[in-house]
Amino acid sequence: MTEPSPPADTGVPTCYRHPGREAHIRCQRCDRVICPDCMRPAAVGFQCPECVKEGAKTTRSGRTAYGGLRPTDASLTSMVLIAINVGVWIAILATGGNDSRLLDYLVLRPEAFCLSQGAGFDVTRTVCDANGGTWLPGVSDGAYWQLVTSMFAHVQLWHIGFNMFALYVLGPQLELAVGRARFVALYFLSGLAGSALVYWGDRGALGASGAIFGLMGALLIIAIKVRGDVRGILTWIGINFVITFVFVNAISWEGHLGGFIGGTAIGTVLVYTPRGPRRTTLQVAGLTLIGVVIAVAIAARSASLA
Repeated sequence: MTEPSPPADTGVPTCYRHPGREAHIRCQRCDRVICPDCMRPAAVGFQCPECVKEGAKTTRSGRTAYGGLRPTDASLTSMVLIAINVGVWIAILATGGNDSRLLDYLVLRPEAFCLSQGAGFDVTRTVCDANGGTWLPGVSDGAYWQLVTSMFAHVQLWHIGFNMFALYVLGPQLELAVGRARFVALYFLSGLAGSALVYWGDRGALGASGAIFGLMGALLIIAIKVRGDVRGILTWIGINFVITFVFVNAISWEGHLGGFIGGTAIGTVLVYTPRGPRRTTLQVAGLTLIGVVIAVAIAARSASLA
């Protein structure tokens, strides 16, 4: 658009967007005349709406301390994860809680078994089907989805309550520090590391605790990196591990330990990768290597159970 000519009888300048409105301020970038409604504050003076839009297109997005894009809302990813967990929890309760068939397919189960009249039997699927039983698959039989779906499955209120509270507290801090994409990778790889160790422990498990312990491990690495006071996070981690091993029969210590180890490894890659143009490439390579190690561990366990 071009600036309209001022009225011939008065010579008073008018806004380029509102021709009938008198204006005396000019855009600092393009020199258009702008009225108060069109004035946008700038570092020096004011700019018109078009110049502000153009500047937004060419301005490089802010980066977090460890290379990720700075999120506009650092709590968004955590809220989405919480919503998914709560949604799955409600679905499990609505379909029977501990007796839910949905839970039977989401929980991490190392090996398949036949469910008949409330008891589990180690028989072939053919025998199970022939006798009217319900065949429940396990990871070693090809139900690899359970390594991920178990991360979103809860039954007890205290279980999901603790995990979601921890995610609500830790998640935004970590997303603000590493960026959204890196936070998502941290969450899922930590949870998968916990599932892998549970699989090796030959126990069933469910819950987001592996991912949560991974967030704790990553936050500890960041605190060490910035030379912060680590006593608070160490106390929190210590208390949770004490609870884990005191109630070892009710809580999967393998999932907690595996998630914590995974989170500290991922945090180390994200935090200690040197700055520079290759930082993102090196971080992706490091996270890929961790993912490969987890996948190899899972494959090795499946081979041992074959």
